[in-house]
Amino acid sequence: MQNMATSQPASPQGADGGNGLSGEELPDPIGFQGVVGKSRAMREVFHLIERVADSDSTLLINGETGTGKGLVAKAIHSCSYRKEKPFVAINCGAIPENLLESELFGHVKGAFTGATAAKVGKFEVANGGTIFLDEIGDMSPDLQVKVLKVLEEREFEPVGGCKTIKVDVRIIAATHRDLEEEVQKGNFREDLFYRLYVIPIRLPALMERPVDIPLLTHYFLQKLNQDKRTRITGISAGAMELLMQHAWPGNVRELANMLERLAVLKGEGEIQVGDLPAKLKSGDGEQLAQRILMTEPEICPEGICLNTAVSEFEKNLIYQSLEKTDWVKNKAAKLLHVKRTTLVEKIKRYDLQKCA
Repeated sequence: MQNMATSQPASPQGADGGNGLSGEELPDPIGFQGVVGKSRAMREVFHLIERVADSDSTLLINGETGTGKGLVAKAIHSCSYRKEKPFVAINCGAIPENLLESELFGHVKGAFTGATAAKVGKFEVANGGTIFLDEIGDMSPDLQVKVLKVLEEREFEPVGGCKTIKVDVRIIAATHRDLEEEVQKGNFREDLFYRLYVIPIRLPALMERPVDIPLLTHYFLQKLNQDKRTRITGISAGAMELLMQHAWPGNVRELANMLERLAVLKGEGEIQVGDLPAKLKSGDGEQLAQRILMTEPEICPEGICLNTAVSEFEKNLIYQSLEKTDWVKNKAAKLLHVKRTTLVEKIKRYDLQKCA
């Protein structure tokens, strides 16, 4: 199952306006170019896609695993003047280093043991279109140099070859890593980082856009009814509340996989609280809600800025987690049930620093 949606995402409600999943075809989408969402954060992403689609500028999509970086890259291609040309995606973290170079740039016959025939690389296949380099943060420094050359000169040589191949291709890169931090550690080339960081697009984690959880849930359940021949009629209010309280460290992909498991095991009827995995019923969300209620500020006669109050509460929680873990970000992120990259970004946003 895809990690966000297909080109026909569903409405959050059934034909009766409730939790029903009636209807044989998926309704019109609430989202953009196959990316499902109606939250403010996602609407900002959709607006940015429209703005940059035809610019031909290099894009760097940053987001946690499972947030739908590949779908956003494909949406950008679909909105661009290159849409009739190839869209080629390759996961740089899933292919061994000794094979990735050949996958990207191709090779000539006899270039290495086993190269019994010449092979065309992904850059050449994508000529005229878009190449999506997913998880570019996992790429080795040697390959980073070659990708930088393609970005700057629009040309490369196949492995073992001496003939220069010129290409007209748009590069969209993505990573779940904090590349600025990787540059400081010496794991990622600074020149490539700045060459990629022309127009950054940040995808929010699912826990940052809980308003989209009902929408995504109903979409996936409807699609499962079609694809898996299940007969799920809806999800109870209590079960939905627990879904919205969960931290979803695996983001939309985790939600999709969990719903597939529930739908297949239940087969038919409405999904109830009792059908949910134990981790969703552990009370973590309820305890968090209780803590929020206990620490909420009083509203004075002059009123209060909600955004400021929420930001201050979040900043206080982050600072507490860092103090409890002696500012070890991995441990602090686990306490808050967020990815380390998300925590690092928030630390920068709030300019949090360890007291001397």
